[in-house]
Amino acid sequence: MVDATDVALEAYIWFGPNHKIRTILVGAMLVLAGYWLYWQMTWDDTDETQSRTGEANSDTDWRHYSVVAPVDTGINVYHDHFRTDEVYPNWLLESLGVTKTCYITFDGSWEERYQADKESCWDNITTSDIVYFYGTKIIGTSPDGQTDIHILDDPSDGHGTAVTGAVLDANPDAVIFFVEGFSTDAVLAASNQPLVDIISTSFGAIGSLPVPGIETGTYEAVVGNNKIHTGAADNTPSPAVQDATAGPPWSIGIAGYAEEGDDQKETMSGSYPDIAADWTQVLPNHDDTDGYHETSGTSFATPRTAGILSFILQELREEFNDGGSGASVERGGYLVEGTTSDGESFTIRNSEVRNALNLSAWYPSFTTWDPLSGTTPVSPVAPCTQVGWGVVNMSNIEPMLMHLNGTQAMDERPGDVVLCMSINQEAREAYWGVYPSAPGEG
Repeated sequence: MVDATDVALEAYIWFGPNHKIRTILVGAMLVLAGYWLYWQMTWDDTDETQSRTGEANSDTDWRHYSVVAPVDTGINVYHDHFRTDEVYPNWLLESLGVTKTCYITFDGSWEERYQADKESCWDNITTSDIVYFYGTKIIGTSPDGQTDIHILDDPSDGHGTAVTGAVLDANPDAVIFFVEGFSTDAVLAASNQPLVDIISTSFGAIGSLPVPGIETGTYEAVVGNNKIHTGAADNTPSPAVQDATAGPPWSIGIAGYAEEGDDQKETMSGSYPDIAADWTQVLPNHDDTDGYHETSGTSFATPRTAGILSFILQELREEFNDGGSGASVERGGYLVEGTTSDGESFTIRNSEVRNALNLSAWYPSFTTWDPLSGTTPVSPVAPCTQVGWGVVNMSNIEPMLMHLNGTQAMDERPGDVVLCMSINQEAREAYWGVYPSAPGEG
């Protein structure tokens, strides 16, 4: 039972002569409690922000590298195929014009990851952004727009994801500057990047119809900016000469052959290209985080070749202490600008890389043809009309490197092959306009 005297005493304490002082004390306590709550919430937010960021890399003495720019539908940045513990250095990001870094989620399903990042990343990307996806090998941009989600591969289409997977299968250390789009502007977005070495495109008119395409963009990239362009021939036997992606003489047009099969020409791939490369590959899915599928086409033979050339450039840069990339005016238009062990200048142009590619290509024997495979046997007579200079795979890397670094020059190709590909080059130059080059360089 409460005593009346106690109540009266308590009331006197709080509301007696000193009640103003006590009121002030109570107010101060409430203010302090408010500040404590505010700082606690701020600290929690900081923890969450820090968990979605990572350490910047201020290293100015990074490894030797090469930059490949696939231009395609979009890319699944959540797939394990593109993960890396490596952090791209600040100077590389600045040089590539990165405007935004997305610290994407790596836990949960594809949909859960996307939803977790939707507000902080995907909803904020514009056509003018160049985005580094922290924890991956991908820097991406979407200059064309006209897509529901910039850069990310659409749920209904995984072409760009597979294309980029093919690049990294050939050179796992390649820096990927991914451009979402199918236009000349998309190609130019890669062309205008000084650090990009190779642009790879795997789209064009069905049947290689003689219609305009991206040729003005690839011309600017190769002739104007001294890069390499690999372009997919059509998935029909149509000649590649008039194909806007594979046909221009400044482009390396690529058809398909059955690597790890019977090594013969894939019937449903372009004819009279520059080379043929691996037609069927196992590549990453676009709508999950760790799945793969088998897929076929020149679309994948082409970036596989881009990856091989990227690997060669990277190896040469390491050998000759070239810490840069691209072939900008500042680099004298050279894809490799280094020095020998004797301190002498060592340089490589895009035409020299292409010549080495042509010299390294080879023709499979028709004797391995399997009539049940669906392929076309490589003819012992004028095989160039089927697979150009020949086929290219990972085995071409060593002879190309030895040729380019001067260790062991490759033999010239037989006269009939050179004549056949000279006719090819002249036809392309006549169709697409003057582009003077020796057949060995074209």
